[in-house]
Amino acid sequence: MSDSFQDALAGLAAIVGDKHVIASGADQEPYVVDWRGRYRGRAVAVVKPGSTAEVASVVKYCADRRLAIVPQGGNTGMCGAATPDDQAGNVVIRLDRMRAVRDVSPLANTITVEAGCILAEVQNAARSVDRYFPLSLGAEGSCRIGGNISTNAGGTAVLRYGPTRDLVLGLEAVLPDGRIFNGLRALRKDNTGYALKQLFIGAEGTLGIVTAAVLKLFSPPRSSALALVKLQGVAQALEIMQRLRGVVGDRLGSLEIMSRSQFEAIAETVPHVTIPFELTTPWYLIVELTDTLAGVDLDEPLATALADAMEAGIAEDVILASNLAQAKAIWAVRHSVSEANKRSGYVVSHDSVVPLERQADFVTNVEARIMAAVPHARVVMHGHIGDGNIHVIALIDRAHCQEPATKAALVAQINEIVDDETAAQGGAISAEHGIGITNRVRLARVADPLDIELMRGIKRLLDPNGLMNPGKIFGAGAA
Repeated sequence: MSDSFQDALAGLAAIVGDKHVIASGADQEPYVVDWRGRYRGRAVAVVKPGSTAEVASVVKYCADRRLAIVPQGGNTGMCGAATPDDQAGNVVIRLDRMRAVRDVSPLANTITVEAGCILAEVQNAARSVDRYFPLSLGAEGSCRIGGNISTNAGGTAVLRYGPTRDLVLGLEAVLPDGRIFNGLRALRKDNTGYALKQLFIGAEGTLGIVTAAVLKLFSPPRSSALALVKLQGVAQALEIMQRLRGVVGDRLGSLEIMSRSQFEAIAETVPHVTIPFELTTPWYLIVELTDTLAGVDLDEPLATALADAMEAGIAEDVILASNLAQAKAIWAVRHSVSEANKRSGYVVSHDSVVPLERQADFVTNVEARIMAAVPHARVVMHGHIGDGNIHVIALIDRAHCQEPATKAALVAQINEIVDDETAAQGGAISAEHGIGITNRVRLARVADPLDIELMRGIKRLLDPNGLMNPGKIFGAGAA
């Protein structure tokens, strides 16, 4: 390590303390490799500040010395957005120590938390005052709320509550020069100029580091009903959704679809998860109704609506969860998709969103085109069908991915098929996973040039030296 980097370690340690600076290569391993093991970078140091003031001091120290800054939450992302590149001079900033719940207001239905809070901790803090924070995803036991905000995470409750962007009232963030943006206001209405907080939500750490947020809370669901529906196709799932909305309205909380091939991948690779039903149809729909009133019978309207769907030939079979254990077992299957796919082969994953009216065509066309071009691929799908987001995943036997050039060509071929079909159906290539490293070439290929120009302009304004999470979204260096 050069003398300048040794000096940097000493300077960073002076801000946060020696024990909160990780300089050893072996100890840095969890922080310089992404969750899927796709990207490996280098870091002068992994720094763990304990307060917003310390984050600001660390960022200013790095900015003054032209050290690249890589914000990192729980490192559970799918696109490599939290992984440093392999250039010298990266400083990874983790907010693990910043896990305080600063305030909970049942009156205002808000919770103010620091960015290092694990998502499950936010959920539990809300629950402790008889409130509900609806963001929920498979990694909720390890992902951190700052990362959820920085990637505008979606999850299984988007249909009713919206993505993370809709759950944030106020935001505190450290800018690339070390100044603190203090937008930590719990106001439901604020029309004083530009909504600056929105710049940081979904920006993947390229415009600053989110350090705290005011989040919306809701009355908790006190009654629920869950069913698994066996279907022949996506069109039937959409018809069922339309029928349910007419019958139960906003009580329709979650609507998750999975292909049979996705269930089979789980059954083959995740032994601790049991598939609690026989796989007899190509598609499966998880339907959950919730109500904030206790004692409301939701089983009856759900059963009636789904029985009518069966009678109309829309559904093949229906399994109603008769107790909480059965409902948890079904959700456990849904939340194990990422683990199963990772174990099943080399994953070429996509996060497309298309208009609801086009989802059935999108699914049919994209699977046929992938199988025609890459016959050895195994196509699995799952998604939040009610918001247009279907994850198309091609699982490739690792024997076909031994040569880097061959693998890159294969991935590019599949990506172009999915992206072209997404565009043809009027959609976008990312609904919730973001761009990071994985999707930046795809973004450049399909995005409107004006969109890219405007985003680059914002990046230059806030980060003219290109030090904040370089190489993400746009590529290396300044935007």
